[in-house]
Amino acid sequence: MEIKILDKTIGPDHPTYFIADIAANHDGDLERAKQLIRLAKEAGADAAKFQNFQAPKIVSDYGFKAMDRQVSHQAEWSKSVYEVYQAASVPFEWTPILKDECDKAGIHYFTSPYDHKSIEMVDPYIPAFKAGSGLISWPEMIVEMAKKGKPVLVSTGACKLGEVVNAMEKVMAVTDQIVLFQCNTNYTASPDNYDHLHLRVLETYKAMFPDVVLGLSDHTHSPAPVVGAVTLGARVIERHFTDSNQREGPDHKFALNPHTWAEMVEQVRILERSLGSPLKQVADNEKDTYIVQRRCLRAGCEIKAGEVFTAEMIEVLRPATPGALMSWDLDQVIGMKARTDLPFGKELRWSDLED
Repeated sequence: MEIKILDKTIGPDHPTYFIADIAANHDGDLERAKQLIRLAKEAGADAAKFQNFQAPKIVSDYGFKAMDRQVSHQAEWSKSVYEVYQAASVPFEWTPILKDECDKAGIHYFTSPYDHKSIEMVDPYIPAFKAGSGLISWPEMIVEMAKKGKPVLVSTGACKLGEVVNAMEKVMAVTDQIVLFQCNTNYTASPDNYDHLHLRVLETYKAMFPDVVLGLSDHTHSPAPVVGAVTLGARVIERHFTDSNQREGPDHKFALNPHTWAEMVEQVRILERSLGSPLKQVADNEKDTYIVQRRCLRAGCEIKAGEVFTAEMIEVLRPATPGALMSWDLDQVIGMKARTDLPFGKELRWSDLED
């Protein structure tokens, strides 16, 4: 259960792969987009991701206006939903420029296409496809990505389990190179959102889809959910990235900045070091402690050669000198004789005893 994205192998036995979703945080400025790529690399990201869509192909201006009000995070937008998407779209002519900037920075270039034309346009430039959560309602689009022969990363925010199963069955019929993300798609940056992340869905996904790589696409700020997700088996993490949370725009408030992103990566790298082996054994750095903290059988008084051992003559004390008898040997020692004189406090060995 692992996939390969360019020079990175991703799976349970490999380092977590971090995707910095720059999305609309370029604010329509190509130079800012390039700067964010460089900042993401410096903060520890493995990939910088954008989003390719055309406003008329992703939202219905009539449909949103017919709702008579903007809801959720969109309620804070001063412009209409259609206008915001139109302003946030990445011009296709940026694509080779952003790809080149990523190559120079040593970071993977990603983008999420949201329509048929975008899939075809970005295919030559990306090592894998990322399907946003909304495409669970249009699984044929995810299948179209999968047919390109590259890994496909699938987010599942605001989805029912049956919808996820429906999409996954279609995609798995085409490819086995899949990352399945647990995701909560609330973009308000409210601290209440931690109550709705439901990281344990990763356990459900692991049981239902044991042959896919797991991931977390998250829109909160704390590193704790990411560390928890990696503990539960996620090996791809996607979070939005900005240079400042104080900027105006649809994605800045809930994004991580270079400082918080670097902190998240550092915490996960510490966790990865800490997870270690499932085998319970004395660790390399415990070998001295194995002696000085453990107890062994020791002479509780001066003992003369030929004396018969009683329980009162024996103490169980630190350190556990290698080769010494242990507490579980006590019953066998009682009733045996000392072969030689034993000073008070000396560890007991089989060579010190005779019947």
